[in-house]
Amino acid sequence: MTAIGFVGLGAMGGRIAGRLLACGNVVYGTNRTRSRAGALVDGGLIWCDSPREVAEQADVVFSMVTDTPALAAITRGPGGILAGLRPGSVYVDMSTVSPDASRELADRVQEHGALMLDAPVSGSVPAAEGGSVAIMVGGDPAAFARVEPLLRELGQTVTHVGANGKALIMKLAVNISLAVQMIAFSEGVLLAERGGIDPELAIDVLNSSAVGSPMLRTRGPLLLDRPAEAWFDVNLMHKDLGLTLEQGRSLHVPLPSTAVASELLSTARALGYGAQDIVAVFDVLAQLAVREDVAA
Repeated sequence: MTAIGFVGLGAMGGRIAGRLLACGNVVYGTNRTRSRAGALVDGGLIWCDSPREVAEQADVVFSMVTDTPALAAITRGPGGILAGLRPGSVYVDMSTVSPDASRELADRVQEHGALMLDAPVSGSVPAAEGGSVAIMVGGDPAAFARVEPLLRELGQTVTHVGANGKALIMKLAVNISLAVQMIAFSEGVLLAERGGIDPELAIDVLNSSAVGSPMLRTRGPLLLDRPAEAWFDVNLMHKDLGLTLEQGRSLHVPLPSTAVASELLSTARALGYGAQDIVAVFDVLAQLAVREDVAA
């Protein structure tokens, strides 16, 4: 049986590690805050005291952390994943981080006799719990073939898109539409509401129209009924759009809608919505509308 390691047991990583456990795998894991892993340990996860210890125990190591600095923190140094990687093992990072930093890390992994895949996911916390996320994978085809059965336990679709870093570029491309659609949808609902239309009715009509999408049909109702735990918070989306704009500059691609979305999310953070789900952009627009009313 393949020994699996998992570093980063937060909102998404914890659900994915739980899914691996539920499918009958032996999973070694660690997290910066051990208390967040309590339910997983109760469910059979074997706790390790460092990312290095996880890598030393595992044939396939997964990680999922918030950003590029966090990835550096879990991979480098005497207690990091790189120090514990076995020759011949595969390291699968599911974080959304800088494609350039990920490619550099893949080179370091290869120096240790292992192979790395970037495998970011598209989907919410419930999708991770239910194994219905979409997984994009970049890296060595043979390494992908080796871990594909595990990835298919985690995702509804699993797509190898090319060399290291390519999956991250694809994930950033996906998140442009996620952010821009959410903002446009919120604008439409707010406009309808201010025009005297019941917002619940407006959400139903928009989702039944040509602009309805699977994402909006799932997230639209959250404008009026927020989840207790953010499915994808404003801070993370703002970070992802920053990475997207960096790639746009590097590849000489204009990204005007991304820039506008990033600016609105920056405003959302300044107003205290950073830890809330991205549907909070509706509240931000409503606040801005109130201020416009006052100014008028």
